[in-house]
Amino acid sequence: MVKRIGWIAPVVIASMLPAFLSLAAGLTSQQAAPRQPMKQMVPDNPSEHTPPVQPIPYSHMKHLSLGLDCKDCHTNPNPGKLMTFPEPDKCMLCHVTVAKDKPSIQKLAEYAKSKQAIPWVRVYTVLPGVAWNHRAHLEAGVKCETCHGQVRQMEAMSEVTSVTTMYSCLNCHEMNQAKTACDTCHKY
Repeated sequence: MVKRIGWIAPVVIASMLPAFLSLAAGLTSQQAAPRQPMKQMVPDNPSEHTPPVQPIPYSHMKHLSLGLDCKDCHTNPNPGKLMTFPEPDKCMLCHVTVAKDKPSIQKLAEYAKSKQAIPWVRVYTVLPGVAWNHRAHLEAGVKCETCHGQVRQMEAMSEVTSVTTMYSCLNCHEMNQAKTACDTCHKY
C-alpha cells in the first residue's frame, strides 16, 4: 500500500505547483501595483462648459509652459476675496517684443496705452450669499488646480470643475477636516 500511495504526493504537488506559483505571482503584482489616486476633492463638472469669449484670446497652456505661475499674473489683494487679472502693462513687459505683430497683441497694446483694464470675463463666480475668500484657502495650502482643474492643459479657460457648488465645498472641507458649520461660508 505504501508503494501505491508513494506516487500520489509528487503528482498532487506537481499538479498544484502551477496554481500556487500563479497565486504567488498575482499577490506580488498586486503589492507592486501603484496605489489608486486619492478621490478628487472637487469633482469635474457633470456637463461641459464652453469657455467664455474673452476680449483677447489667452492660452494658459502656452503661458504656463513658459514657466509662469498663477501668482505671477493673479494677485490676491486685501481683503483676499478675489484673485485679480493682470494689468495690460504687465502683459506688455513681454509683448512689447514677443508676438507684437499679432492683432490680439496689438489690441493688448491699445489697452495698455489707454491705461484701460482688459474687460476679462470671469469664468468662476461665487454664488450670492456665499462669503468666499481665496486668501484663507491659499494660506491653508490649497493649490489653484484643486479648485480650477488642470489649467496648465487649457488652451482657453473654462469652468471644468464644480467648485462653486455647496456639495464640492462641503466635500473638500470634510476631507480636510475644515469647518463645515453653515456660518463658515454663509454670513447672516
